[in-house]
Amino acid sequence: MKRKIDHTHIVLILFFCISSATTAQEPHISYDAGLINSHIKQRQLLHYKDNNCSRGETVIVPPSLVFPNPRIRTAYIALQAWKQIAMLSDPLGYTANWVGSNVCNYTGVFCAQALDNPTIETVAGIDLNHADIAGYLPEELGHLLDIALFHVNSNRFCGTVPKSFSRLKLLHELDLSNNRFAGKFPLVLLQLPALKYLDIRFNEFEGRIPKKLFDKHLDAIFLNDNRFTHELPHNLGNSPVSVIVLANNKFHGCIPASLGNMSKNLNELILTRSGLYSCLPGEIGKLKNLTVLDVSRNDLIGELPHALGEMLSLEELNVAHNKLIGTIPRSICGLPNLKKFSFQDNFFTGEPPMCLDLEQFDDSRNCLRDRPNQRSMLQCKLFLSKSVGCSSFECLPSLPPPSPPPSPPPQHSTPPPSSPPPQPSPPPPVHCIRAPPPPPLNSLPPPPPSPHYNSSPPPSSSPQTSPPPPSPPHPSPPPSHPNPPPPPIYSPPPPLPPCKEPPPPPSPPPCLQYSPPPTPA
Repeated sequence: MKRKIDHTHIVLILFFCISSATTAQEPHISYDAGLINSHIKQRQLLHYKDNNCSRGETVIVPPSLVFPNPRIRTAYIALQAWKQIAMLSDPLGYTANWVGSNVCNYTGVFCAQALDNPTIETVAGIDLNHADIAGYLPEELGHLLDIALFHVNSNRFCGTVPKSFSRLKLLHELDLSNNRFAGKFPLVLLQLPALKYLDIRFNEFEGRIPKKLFDKHLDAIFLNDNRFTHELPHNLGNSPVSVIVLANNKFHGCIPASLGNMSKNLNELILTRSGLYSCLPGEIGKLKNLTVLDVSRNDLIGELPHALGEMLSLEELNVAHNKLIGTIPRSICGLPNLKKFSFQDNFFTGEPPMCLDLEQFDDSRNCLRDRPNQRSMLQCKLFLSKSVGCSSFECLPSLPPPSPPPSPPPQHSTPPPSSPPPQPSPPPPVHCIRAPPPPPLNSLPPPPPSPHYNSSPPPSSSPQTSPPPPSPPHPSPPPSHPNPPPPPIYSPPPPLPPCKEPPPPPSPPPCLQYSPPPTPA
């Protein structure tokens, strides 16, 4: 059924799902008829306007249902709003048992003792990875105030991140990867004080990456395979993360020299195919704990900094498919832990013999006269005659690391003898439960091959970018299910094709969402 809103809006296709039978335990969704027309517009992709987490819908809780505590009742309302309103398709039946008041037995929903009240149980985690569910995230999910883990990778969710997520003060891990989310970087994520693991790769997010992201105390950032643009923020080096993957975006400009400030924490840095155009900053040599550095398939020029030879932990180095020149520094090939070095498709004119002794290396398509599979002399001569100096990029110098908080002023007088001042209590721990995957179904597809950070199968020299998650800094209460395996959230398969809806607009298409029928005139 097609319904034209006005002459300026696109035509929406409304799907009406009428169940053949309803049970006493299924919620009833009521609608405010006066709000229907405006909410149809608001539900279009990127046009949602938060209105106190209400869209004129109400989940009516059947009076026959009994809940162990008010938090479980609130979780019931939030999950039923998600299922009944915002999920358009669940072909594998992951939410088939989302019926009744026993919310903790719903597939993909995990409960634990509440941190502020251990005598009650509350919803502490959602894991719907690889469920192939189509729909969007409703604002009602912001009522799950005790949630510490939200994993929905490898589905078909569209739209944006709800503004109500700002209420999730205990959220520790957020995995929205391999979906169809779109729009600007969701700024609501910057309001999550407990967030440590952020994974929004393989989506359609666009625009700038906010500077404030790199001032948050995160452990891992995965933003690869989106549509982010502009220069990388100069304060990138302020981030305390151990892994940062920004590959396959549309950045431009310099690699921030502030990366040198991450010497104590950074283990993996993946910037492949990111549109960067500059020289490699010498400050990158300060990353003593870095094990993987991949800056391949950019437009980097100049020579490799000799400071790279000081990265004693480096195991994999990939600078292939750039416009680098000069001689490979001997100190790089002499690094004690270096096993893989890819520098093919550049314009290097010299390499030390010790590079040939590495376990894996590729020096093809350079200007190395005594090596096979090199560029022609004419091609090398033409390029090297037009070399550009690094100073022409006007990259900003390294920023100093963030200053520690100022110490309290010294006491000028001796305080009277009394009991020592009370020590500040430590912050409450974050319960980050490790949710087991949903029970296998007969219709589940075979497990995908181990993916890389590239959307297509990468060359053999490309490192993997789906490391295991960092361990939570605080002890976690055990979930209600014994011996759960780690959630499979760090290796999404290649991204699904973009959400296609007729007619195709120039920007990401609108997400079709269930809307109530109009009230008869």
